[in-house]
Amino acid sequence: MKLDDLANKKILIAGYGKEGKSTEEYLKQYVPTARLDIADIKDGPEYLDKQGDYDLVVKSPGIHKRYIHIPYTTATNIFFANTKGVTIGVTGTKGKSTTSSLIYEILKAAGKRAHVVGNIGNPMLSELPLEKDSADIYVCELSSYQLDDVQYSPHIAVIINVFPEHQDYHGTIEEYWEAKKRIVQFSGPSDYFVYNPRFGPLQTLARETKAQAIPYIGTLPFPDGDIPLLGEHNKENVRAAVTVGTILSIEKECMHQAVGSFVPLPHRLEPVGTYNGITFYDDAISTTPESTICAIESIDNISTIFLGGLNRGYDFGELVNVLHKRNVRIVVLFPDSGDRIEQLLKKNPDDTYVILRTSNMKEAVRFAYDSAPRGTVCLLSTASPSYSVWKNFEEKGNLFQRYVKELAVQ
Repeated sequence: MKLDDLANKKILIAGYGKEGKSTEEYLKQYVPTARLDIADIKDGPEYLDKQGDYDLVVKSPGIHKRYIHIPYTTATNIFFANTKGVTIGVTGTKGKSTTSSLIYEILKAAGKRAHVVGNIGNPMLSELPLEKDSADIYVCELSSYQLDDVQYSPHIAVIINVFPEHQDYHGTIEEYWEAKKRIVQFSGPSDYFVYNPRFGPLQTLARETKAQAIPYIGTLPFPDGDIPLLGEHNKENVRAAVTVGTILSIEKECMHQAVGSFVPLPHRLEPVGTYNGITFYDDAISTTPESTICAIESIDNISTIFLGGLNRGYDFGELVNVLHKRNVRIVVLFPDSGDRIEQLLKKNPDDTYVILRTSNMKEAVRFAYDSAPRGTVCLLSTASPSYSVWKNFEEKGNLFQRYVKELAVQ
């Protein structure tokens, strides 16, 4: 929605988190004739009841569109409608932040005027006022919540992977995938769709989109050993970023430099350190079975793993198979999905697991110190969302790291 379309309107900003506050600040500056009010869940369960008194709602991503009954837009749509810069949209179930950050670092190494916005970095409308001209390049990490009602496609759309996720918001896996696909719904022949060819649905979308479909580059222009990230999945993230860099005619040397000096993001297979002979890794970001499997396959000699969290009905069957194959036998299980994982672990009478059921991270870490053989690895990678016990994955990971260090000296 263009700024002129917002002039002289009574606008309700629904959701007053980081994005809502950014939206308010932006509209006050650039649409001074609009009358703005705020509605937030902190105001009580009826906070959206007054929306009928307004011309328009600007909806935050965490509020589902089914709860909005008058015309609405989003900060994402306002951004795309009003930027003159080049936009790169990155989505997928897992790996969005790492891939977005890699692209951003490649652009910076090449001397481009780059911004990283969306789920990572600043809100889009906080960065938009910094735009100088069409040479600005925005790397936008886009969640399924943001894409669910997007009305624009970025110049370069990237989909990393697709696994079942967020059924609590979208209702079904099919609706979740439909939201992800919207990233290319408004693409034209001059746009690009960069995709991971390992995923069948992405191959199908590549045939259907009007954009130029470009699979990940097959061979990197530098040795895999120069990638400072663990796991095959991270090599794929690098290939995605290098594919985008190639489209933008970035020199290979710049891409090599950016990737080689890349600092891994927190809570993503982050090495905490070796204490009392045990090496600890924080992979708190992994909140689906598929991403936890990737983590397990990225590290040798795991003896101990922390699993479980909010129960979203995931299928943990393949994860349990991987634990069996990799001989991971010491397991901490957090509620609520820990119950389901335990049932699967006990199905095979030939496997013997040492299990702790707890909702206390300190107790879990103490159990790891007491149970894990020296010279092995303890991995936090819960295969479930954090919200049954913790505020978010950052709190979970921070507590893990804190107690690993505190209990090591006792």
